[in-house]
Formats: sequence, structure tokens, C-alpha cells
Amino acid sequence: MISRWCAAALLCLVSLSDASLQFAPLAAPPDGECALLLDGPGRTSAFDYNLNALRGTFNYGGQQTCITYDAVNQAYISARKRINVAAPKTHMWKPEEIATVGELLLDVSISLAKTYGLSYEDIEKGLPLIDTSKTLIREVCPPYLANVECRPGKYRRYDGLCTNLQHPTWGATNTPFTRLVGPLFADGMTAPRISVTGNQLPLPRIVSRTVHPDEGFHDHAGTVMVVAWGQFMDHDYTLTGTPLDPLNRNEPEECCNRPPHLKNPYCLEIEIPADDYFYSLFGLRCQDFVRGFPAVRPGCRLGFKHLRAGYGGLMRMNPVFAEYGLKDLLPLKLDIPDEGCTRPNRSMYCFEGGEIRVNEQLVLTCMHTLMAREHNRVASGLGQINPHWDDETLYQETRRIVVAEIQHITYNEFLPILLGKEVMDKFGLLTNKESYLRFLFPSLLLVFRCMMEITGTLVIRHVSVLDFTYHSHGGRLVLEHDALPRLVDGYWDGYDPNVNPNVIDAFAAAAFRFGHSLLPTAIERWSKAHKFIASRRLSDLIRQPFDLYRAGVLDEYFMGLMNQVAQAMDDSVTQEVTNHLFKKPGARFGMDLAAFNMQRGREFGLPGYMDFRKFCGLPGADTFDELFGSMSNETIRRYASIYEHPSDVDLWSGGVSERPLPGSMVGPTFACVIATQFSYSRRGDRFWYENGNQPSSFTPATPKWVVLLDFKVDPVFTCGVGNTRGSPRKPTYAFPPLPLLTHTMALGFAGHAACVAYSPEQLQEIRKQKLSRVICDNTDLMDTIQVYPMVLPDHEILLYNPRSTLYNPRLCASCYSNPRVPCRSGILPSMDLSKWADIPAAPAFVFDPLGKK
Repeated sequence: MISRWCAAALLCLVSLSDASLQFAPLAAPPDGECALLLDGPGRTSAFDYNLNALRGTFNYGGQQTCITYDAVNQAYISARKRINVAAPKTHMWKPEEIATVGELLLDVSISLAKTYGLSYEDIEKGLPLIDTSKTLIREVCPPYLANVECRPGKYRRYDGLCTNLQHPTWGATNTPFTRLVGPLFADGMTAPRISVTGNQLPLPRIVSRTVHPDEGFHDHAGTVMVVAWGQFMDHDYTLTGTPLDPLNRNEPEECCNRPPHLKNPYCLEIEIPADDYFYSLFGLRCQDFVRGFPAVRPGCRLGFKHLRAGYGGLMRMNPVFAEYGLKDLLPLKLDIPDEGCTRPNRSMYCFEGGEIRVNEQLVLTCMHTLMAREHNRVASGLGQINPHWDDETLYQETRRIVVAEIQHITYNEFLPILLGKEVMDKFGLLTNKESYLRFLFPSLLLVFRCMMEITGTLVIRHVSVLDFTYHSHGGRLVLEHDALPRLVDGYWDGYDPNVNPNVIDAFAAAAFRFGHSLLPTAIERWSKAHKFIASRRLSDLIRQPFDLYRAGVLDEYFMGLMNQVAQAMDDSVTQEVTNHLFKKPGARFGMDLAAFNMQRGREFGLPGYMDFRKFCGLPGADTFDELFGSMSNETIRRYASIYEHPSDVDLWSGGVSERPLPGSMVGPTFACVIATQFSYSRRGDRFWYENGNQPSSFTPATPKWVVLLDFKVDPVFTCGVGNTRGSPRKPTYAFPPLPLLTHTMALGFAGHAACVAYSPEQLQEIRKQKLSRVICDNTDLMDTIQVYPMVLPDHEILLYNPRSTLYNPRLCASCYSNPRVPCRSGILPSMDLSKWADIPAAPAFVFDPLGKK
């Protein structure tokens, strides 16, 4: 009920995204002016909420409370005494500098909530309405969150700003996660969620060991490549900002072993029960865990804690195998070598990539290497075609193409396997298909390739009228033929500047962590003949990608990713990540990833699994018995043994435990959250590769310049119109008459004719690309590969047919198979980079079809 609040002056008329901050001195508002006017009296000392009060609203019989600008300033001054905020010396703000501003704003919000006894609704919807540009907060607000000028351009900014021209921070790095369901903090502001009964939730480790044991069931079709691509995409989407150790740039390992007054203030360590079946063997009672940095809202607005999302010429490579004639690896990480890397000795180095977690596990390092090689392959090709391009243009054009490839593979190979037909249809995630170039008569817009002399005749030989199809379209005859130039009709018209593509908190902290259930115990290597070679424990490859220094091993791991079946999507999680995550060399135990997931969700303020079921239109449950059918009976029994109420179940735990939808790898709740995120990411992206009418648009098969010419039919031919069966019929509307030909058609042109220069069919080339083609192009030993590497070879899979019908392999009996094919056979099409060749501009000559200039 946004109408419940009315801020002073014009505040209620100003959009949050339009808030503008100027560092020039501003006139201070008059003493006592209301920054926010609330219904209800002041309610001092009402900050220790209980959960039921958080969701409630109050009726105060017309009484009102005024939060003044002076009160906001006093809260700010008090917070500055506790929190040191130092503006950067350059225009670039580091994540930790932004985090201190987020801490400050959270402190101010807490102070105001305590002073005025604000309800949950006041905090969620009221505090963000305060115009902080009229307060002292403007002194520390990062400029890029206050005043951004955007201009339409061809290339994305690295920081993601100006993806949306009207809302510059949408889709930018270091901005808050968005929420599908309102947050649920125990204190309304920042404390982790508690049970609906008011008691504490079960320890994350207890949930992990009880509900998510290692039971080792396999999927029947999906390969480990699904997990690899999913993690690669996850790291492109999300990075939770956390404080780092200044020496090795890893998360601090001081939460469990230091007294409270010496701990990092972000510590939220995970308690291990004394009777734990595994960790009790080593006397471990605690695991280190640090909370995410608070985010800064656009305009430095106040409110509850938001978590921050980290994201949204040739690349330097390491030619370590050049003497063997093999492709390069990623460069060595020489700067801060221990960051995200467990080195066995000082002479070993991990790799440096475009993302800080490139060495998190070896499979992810393989994916980064693959796409870095693809970048350099494309850049080399473009450089040969356009030698006049400078390094910046070459880099930007290459980046633009590779990003489009990743988008295309994700929406055409990864998401159909993950979500299935019905979900893809429901959320509008299908991409556009091809159609033929149409010749419209009598407007006589004749667009051919340069097959004619300057004043000559264009001849199309051996084309029978029987080969053409035509129909009436808007009073004009539409002629189509397979031999005519093809046009990708697929400029997509779904871009919506009102859709915010920011990452959803439930996606980052729960739903897109679905892959943790698919992780195998060991990662396999296979030969080029698709024969098993060996395997290594997953825990031995985490932050230790050193196997890749052996020639040919990267290709063997890629062969393994395509041949090794993934674990089933269920509540089972391998002990390699629930007992041995980030295990140090020589150690016998590590950390628990499942417990991490639930602790992260709680500190994010994520409501429980049941809230998201209701958001997605699924039935809720007041008793555990009502969950029967949505997950296994044994899982429900386990939940009932540790949770007090179904609404307490953590989102990640409940999501991975759901029975998958037909034709999908995930259950309905995760499918809903994941599909919503990818829908927002597509609809809210001005640079989406299928968009038209943007400076960044890839060109379809349309002419750069078009010539309309006087039209005269060669008199030696009989004129008329034929139908598809060869018998003449009168057209609905046509001028002049169309030739009825059997073998040869000649069209004579009067006036000044000219060659029509086609701009490159770039979008068509992007749509050719498949992950299998990328792997073939960027590995050394690959001879054969299945067409779709995320599915086992020779398995029925989900594909699009030429009529744009989506078949579901688990629902239909006549689906496509997934054969192995040779990389060099031509079955897997390659992008033709010549379509990106620059063509000099030429003037357009326009002639009236009736001969009048």
C-alpha cells in the first residue's frame, strides 16, 4: 500500500530511479520539514519485532508521525562516528568502499527504525521514499549511483551502467539484488530469519546431514557439461561481495577462532553440533562464514539490508604448449597468487581469467579457457577480414560476438534441457527462427545479390513457377522461394525498458545453486575415442587446476564432461562438497556447501520455501503431510523431524528436493525462479543479441542500400500469374503482370541500375552457433562430438524443428536423436566471420515503380 506514505513536498512524485545527487552545496530543508510522513504515532523502543508483527499493518485512527530531515541528519552523524566512510581518490569505487556506504545507510535506517518504532511495512516501503539528496548522506553517496548520463551506443559498458537508458543502474555491477518476495529478517532489518514460531531454525549443518545425504543416484540423460555451463553462467550473473583477507584476498578464516571483540564484524559462523557423524571425528564445532556486503540503492536510499550483486584486441594467453602445436592456456596468476588458489608450493600458479573464481574448480577453469580461446579465435578472424580496425574496435566487436554466442547457447541448449518445453513456452524464453526473404509486388522492391551489370539484365535460371509459393498480403502478392536470398526474420521485439534485469536474490542464493545436487563424486577424463581413462575426486580439483599443465589433459576433461552422466536432481548431495569443500592439502575434512547455501539464504533475508511456492502459483502447506506428492515421502519425513513448520523449510533445500517437472531437470519452484530471472535478463537487456533497431543490433540479411527501379517485362515472354499447380489465375492485385515461366526468367530494368550491397547476415551466423562447434574449434584432439554436449550421445533430446515446433523428448515419441558427428564433417555449421566485413557506404537511388523519379 504505497499510498500509506506521503513524503514532504514533491517526494511522492519522484521515482526512486530518477533521484539525482549533486555534490554542489544544496539548500538545507527548513528545520522540522518532514522527510517522511507516516500514519500512526511515534512508537519508541518498538524495534525488537517478532515475526508476526513484521507481516502486520496497524490502524492508528488518523494519527501521524513525521520523520524530519534533521532526524535523518542526526542519525547519519551518529553513524559516521561508528563507521568510517572514505571516498576513493579516483572516480572508481572499490567494492569494499561501496560496502562502507551500504553499512552507513543500514545503520541510519536501524537508528530511525528504533527511534520511531517502524513496522516492517514502514521499513520496506516507507524509508526508501526519503530523498537523501536533501540530507548529509549526499556527502558519501557514490556519484555513479546518483547521477549517470547515458547515450545510446553500440557496446556494453564494462560496469553494466546504461544498459537501460531510462534507469542507468539497472543491470549494473555493485547494485542490489532484486526480490520476488519481500525479505524476512528476524529484526526487520538485518538479522537472519527465524522460525514462524519465534524459535531458532535448525542449524544448517543439521539440515544438510539429515535431508541431503550422499546417495549417488544418476540422471539418465544429462551430462556433467550441464553443471559446467550452469556454473559458468552463474559466475557471470552473481558474485556476493564479502570482506576479503588483505593478504591472500580470500574470505577471512578468523570467525571461529577469535574472541567476539576481535572477530570480523561480518562473521556469521556455522555451528556444528557436537554429535555430528563426520566433523566430531576431528573435534570441529564451527565453520567460518562471512556475510555479504550491504548494497547501496540508487540515490543512496534507506531501508532494510539489500545484498550486493558483484556483476552482470586479443586476450593475453599462456603459450605453454606452443612447442607441441597445442592451443594456449590462460595466463598465470602472478599478482596475489594465493587468491582463490590452493598452491602446493611457491613454484605453482593458478590461472588468471575474467572472473575472480576462475580456479574454484578445474571444470570451471576449463570453461574459462574454452571461451578465452573462442574470443581469440574470433578476434583473429575479424582482424584478417578488417585489418584497418584498431585494437579497441577489434576487442569490442569480438566481445560483442562472444557474448551473443553465450546468450544463444544458453537459451537454445542449456535452458531447454534445464527447464523443459512448458516452462520455456510459459515464460517466453524461445528464440526466433528463420524465414524467407519476401518479394512484394507491385511495390517492386527487388533485392538481389550483385549478379547484374550496371545497365544489364538479371537472370534467374532454371526456376520453375511451380517452385514458388505466393499469397496475398495486404493487397500485394508475396512471392517466396528457397533459392532466393534467405532472411532471418528474427529481430526480437520483446525488449522492455520497464523490466529490471538485475539479479534476483532467490536466484543467486538458492535456485541457480541447483547444480550442487548434480555434482559427481569424481570428475572423469576420456580419450578422443570416447573411452574412459581415469578420474579424480572432485575435492582434489577445487582451487587446484594444476592438471591442466599436462599436455592434452584439458581435451580429456572436455571429453569427460560430454560423456560422464551427471547426478540426479534430488535432495542427495555428494560428500565431496558437504564434508570436503575447499579442503586444504593433507587435510581430512573441508567445509559443507549445503550448509553454506542455507546460511547464505538466511542472511540474505530470503523467506522460506513455502513463500516461493505461493509466489509461483503453487499450493502452500500448513502441515508436512500436505507436501506429499511434491517430493519423496522420505524427504518429507526428514523435514518433519527437524523443522517446526513447513514454512520454515529453507528455499534451497526445498527447491532441490522437489520432484522435477516432466521434461525438466528441476522442480516447479526452482523452474519458476530460474525462468523468471532469464526472462528478465532477456527482456530487460538493451544489448540482447536478437534486438533490432538498436546501435548494437546485429544485421540481418537486409541491404545496406536499396535501389527501386523502373520495371519492364521482357516482351518475348508471356505474362500472367501461375499457381502452385501450374494453372494460370488472375492475381488479386498486381502491376505490372508477373511472368509465368517454366525454366528461365529474365527481368529487364530501365533507368539507372546498380548492384545492391548486402550487409552481413550477422544474426544468421550467430544463430548457427552450437556449443559443440565452439568445443571443436577450440580444442586440439577432438575428432567427434555429439551435436548437443549437455546430453548423452544417441539420447533423444529436445530440439527445434524447421517449423519452430519445440519437441519434448520425455513427452513425445518422435523426437530427434543426439548423434556423434565428426568435427570436420560440416554437419556442425561454423560462423562465417566475413559477414562482419566492413562495406563502404553508398548512396541510395530511389525510383518510382511507374517510372517517375
